[in-house]
Amino acid sequence: MPEDRRGQRASRGGSAGRGGAGRGGDAGGRGAKPAGRGSREERGGSRGGGRDSKAAPGARRGDFRARSGEDRGPRSAEQAAYDGPDLPEEITGRELDRSIAAQLKGLPEKLAARVARHLAAAGMLIDEDPETAYQHTLAARARAPRLAVVREASGEAAYAAGHYAEALAELRAAKRMNGATDYLPIMADCHRALGNPEQAIKLAKSPSVSNFAAEAKAEMTLVESGARRDMGQLDAALRTLELAPLTSKSRAAWVVRLRYAYADTLEAAGRETDALAWFHRTHAVDSDQITDAAERAEQIERRLG
Repeated sequence: MPEDRRGQRASRGGSAGRGGAGRGGDAGGRGAKPAGRGSREERGGSRGGGRDSKAAPGARRGDFRARSGEDRGPRSAEQAAYDGPDLPEEITGRELDRSIAAQLKGLPEKLAARVARHLAAAGMLIDEDPETAYQHTLAARARAPRLAVVREASGEAAYAAGHYAEALAELRAAKRMNGATDYLPIMADCHRALGNPEQAIKLAKSPSVSNFAAEAKAEMTLVESGARRDMGQLDAALRTLELAPLTSKSRAAWVVRLRYAYADTLEAAGRETDALAWFHRTHAVDSDQITDAAERAEQIERRLG
């Protein structure tokens, strides 16, 4: 598996990764008025649809046609985003983690239910159809723009769908709202994807990283080493990885990914013999076959003869 700028890729640890079917959602927004919901006149005219008894003298009745849904034309992009994708009937919103659902309780009941359904749908789709998952989070955000949990879900879904500028903006907003630092690896990876590796490294050096759990530290290490590679600093990338627990006896995915990144960087640096050894070490703990370490090792063995 070639080195991936996203894919030394920070895992999604927040709400869109905890919603429906065991995953959840976050979002947020700016303003009490939902996007695309203008006044009645903006949505297609007055209630009378043109039947105005005070019309100017001489106006013909034909000038005041009732405005049916067909006459209004296609919905605007803002209105479409507010509506969001269709919600399958089987998604009720009860799929969300309790911690996520609890953060929606301040909303009116019907509004909370609709937001919950969009977040649950996003959580279910984020791996197989991240773009549609993102559209669900935008619909949730349009309805509940001031909830950090909604803004977080929107950021995570945007990241999964490859909308890195939007993901960065959403996660920054979530961080301002709740002060959480869980998003830092994803935010750093967004900087990488946007061509700003220096900013990724700056986030990797944040004091809060030292308090991360092992998996989150590994995610930040992967992003930092990738940023170093983006800048052509292969030796620095190797040193960054060598400070991580590469020899951990754990078979957790984060250990597999650390070893793989180290082997891949060794190969990029021209150290094929060392890379071969670490691809084998990666394969030894990769019980779920999340990498192609075995194939990479075979390729090197063929080259070395």
